[in-house]
This record gives sequence, structure tokens and C-alpha cells, in this order.
Amino acid sequence: MVTHATMPVRRRSRAPARQGHSALGWALPLTLGVILGFWAFFIRRDGGTTTGGQIWLGVVSGVAFAALCFLLGRTQRALPRELRAAAYGALAGGAVGYLHSLNGSSVLMSSVIGLAVGAGMLLSAFYLFYTREE
Repeated sequence: MVTHATMPVRRRSRAPARQGHSALGWALPLTLGVILGFWAFFIRRDGGTTTGGQIWLGVVSGVAFAALCFLLGRTQRALPRELRAAAYGALAGGAVGYLHSLNGSSVLMSSVIGLAVGAGMLLSAFYLFYTREE
């Protein structure tokens, strides 16, 4: 009578988390900040001549948005999925509402557009986090 011995399978443990920041952790917020900064600059410019105030508006807008994206990327693992989705929705809705307000729209219209985009981002992010959570 031959029996087969089953050897226990040894699985690798996950590699410890690195303490440094990955290249994507820096590149993505920087890219999004540059895009938003240029977008704000070109909306405010409106085909006219470039002024120093428009340049500073684009730089400050881009740096602020990049910093918020970077901070959200660093703290997102500590947040529950509902709060993480709400943070992404608030960031996206705030950015779009701000850019819409630069075009000369009313505060109410900019708020409605920002809330709509934020709600869409909240739902999309929640779905993504809910279906991919381990």
C-alpha cells in the first residue's frame, strides 16, 4: 500500500512596506498639479496678454492641488473606504468647481458643477475601493 505524504506548502510572507516614497507617489501629484496650474492660467488668460498675476495664480493653484493630492496619497491607507472615497470626491469636486469659477461663472453654478463632479467621483471611488478591498 502506497501512501503519499503531503508536504505543507510554505507561502512567502509579504515584503515589508518601504519607508520611502515611490516614483509614482511623487510623479502623479506633480503631474496633476502642473495640469491644474496650466489650466487655471489659461482659463484666466482668456486669449489676452500674459500678466504676472495670471502666472502666480497658476503656480499657486498647481502647488496647492499637488500638495493636497500628495497628502491624500500618503494618508489614504489609514482611512476607511467610505472616508477615502469622500476625500477623493471632495478633492475632485473642489478642483473642478474652482476651475469653473475662474471662467467667470456664478458661485452657485460653480458649486453645483463641483458637487456633481464630487458626487460622481465619490461613487466611482467607493465602488472601486469596495470591489478591490482585500
